[in-house]
Amino acid sequence: MQLNVIQGAIQESSADTIIVNLFDDVTTPSGATGAVDQALGGAISELIAQGDVTGKLGEVAVLYPRGAMPAKRVLVAGMGKREGYDLEGVRKTAAFAIKRARDLNAKHVATIVHGAGIAGLDAAAAAQAVAEGTLLTLYQYAAPKQDEKKSSIEQVTIVEFDGDKVAAIEQGVAVAQAIVAGSTIARDLVNLPPNVAVPRHLAAVARQIAADHGLGITIGGRKWAAKHKMGAFLAVAKGAGEPPKFIVLEHNGDRDDLDTVVLVGKGITFDTGGISIKPSANMEAMKSDMGGAAAVLGAMKTVAMLNLPLRVIGITPSTENMPDANAYRPADVITASNGKTIEIISTDAEGRMVLADALVYANRYQPQAVVDLATLTGVCVVALGQGMAAGLFSNDDTLRDRLVAAGTATQERVWPMPIWDDYKEAIKTPVADIKNSGGRTGGVSTSAMFLKEFTSYSWAHLDIAGMALSSKDKGYVPAGGTGYGVRLLVEMLRNW
Repeated sequence: MQLNVIQGAIQESSADTIIVNLFDDVTTPSGATGAVDQALGGAISELIAQGDVTGKLGEVAVLYPRGAMPAKRVLVAGMGKREGYDLEGVRKTAAFAIKRARDLNAKHVATIVHGAGIAGLDAAAAAQAVAEGTLLTLYQYAAPKQDEKKSSIEQVTIVEFDGDKVAAIEQGVAVAQAIVAGSTIARDLVNLPPNVAVPRHLAAVARQIAADHGLGITIGGRKWAAKHKMGAFLAVAKGAGEPPKFIVLEHNGDRDDLDTVVLVGKGITFDTGGISIKPSANMEAMKSDMGGAAAVLGAMKTVAMLNLPLRVIGITPSTENMPDANAYRPADVITASNGKTIEIISTDAEGRMVLADALVYANRYQPQAVVDLATLTGVCVVALGQGMAAGLFSNDDTLRDRLVAAGTATQERVWPMPIWDDYKEAIKTPVADIKNSGGRTGGVSTSAMFLKEFTSYSWAHLDIAGMALSSKDKGYVPAGGTGYGVRLLVEMLRNW
C-alpha cells in the first residue's frame, strides 16, 4: 500500500474517502473539520446539534457530499475527551477510522494528522502515530486459504494545510513505516504455522534482513553451538527433528565507539513441553513461543532502516522443544556455556535454558545493556492479565525506567516485578548449581532469577507471555500475532 504526505486542503482532495476528526466537547467544528463542514453546508454541525455525531472515541460517522466536494464520502472520527488526549489516542482514532474506510471498500483515503492541531501534539510524533495506527490496522496475514480476503486500501494520503509542518510530518511517517516493517515481520512469524516457521525459516528471515540492510550475521548449528559449549541450548534441541539455529544479527557491529545494546529473543518455534509434555488443549498456541525471537528480528529490521546511532546486536536462539528418544529428561544435569550446572526439573521450562546460553554469549559484546524477551511463564499471564503488560525484571533501575517509559509511549506496556535474592532459594538443588524450575508458586520471579545467573551486565528480562498472541482484534492490534516488543524496543533505542 502506498502512503504519502502532501500539502493542501483536505476538502479539495481527490481521494474517494477523506477522514477528519472531532473531540466530544465540540459544538462548532474548526480547523480542517470546520473547512469540510463549511464545504458541506454545515452538515457536520447539524449532526452534532442533533446528537447524531458525538465525537466519542471509536465513533466514525459517514457523510456523503453528493458533489459538494470531490470525495465520495467523509468520515468524521471521534477523538474522545480533549483532556489527556495523547499519541495512543491518535493511534486509536486512526485505527477506527481506517477500519471503517476499509469496510466501505475505500481505495484511496486522505486523512489529516489527528492531534497536531488544537490538541497541540508535536506534528512529527502525531504523524508517526497516525501512520502507525493506520498501517498496523491494515495488516493482513496472507493465510493459505482460498476464501476471499478483506478488501484492501491501495493508497493513504496524509494532507497537511500548514506547509511549515509538512517536513516534520514526512519525518514522522518515515519512522512509522520503518517501525511497521519490523512489526509486520514479527506478526508474520508468529502467525505462520509451526511446520513453516521452523528455525531454518527464522534463519532465512535473518539472512534477508542482513542482506537488505548490510547487517553482520552469524547462524550457528549444532556443531557451532557445541564448539561454544552451549549445553543448555543443545539440551533443548536434542529432541528436535528440525535443526536448531543460533542466530546473531549485528547493526554497527564493528563500531566500538558506540554504546552497545544486545536484544535477546526466545526462539522456541513450537513447544510441546518435551518429555514434560503439555496438555493437548490449546497447545496450538505454542506456535507463538518464538514471539521473543520474532520481536528481536523485527526490531533489528527497524533499527537498520532507521540507521540508529548505536551498536545493536540481536540474538535469537531457535529450536523446537519436542519429545523423542533423544530428548533431554527431568533429572538430567546440563552444563551451560558459563560452566554452571543445571538440574532439569521440567523440560517444559526450556525457554530459560536456551536464553541462558544466549545471555552468556551476549557478554562477548561488552554491552551497556541487554534486554531479553520471552514468552516464558503462564503464571505471568495470571499475574498481569492477557494482553495487558509484560512482566519486567531488571538489575538496573535506569534500564528499568527506560523500558517503562518506552512501554508507556508505545502502549506496549511493561510492569516492574520483584527479583529479590530470596527467590534464589527456590532454584537451589543439592545436585547442581541451580535447577531450571522453582515450582509454580512465585514462578515468574524464580524464572527471572534463573536467568540472572547467566548475566554479568546491566540486564532486563521481559516475560511477554500473554502479549505475543491475541485471540481477538483490539484497535490496531489484530487477532493472531501482535508484533509485541518491536515498537517497545525501538522506542527505547531511539531515546537511548
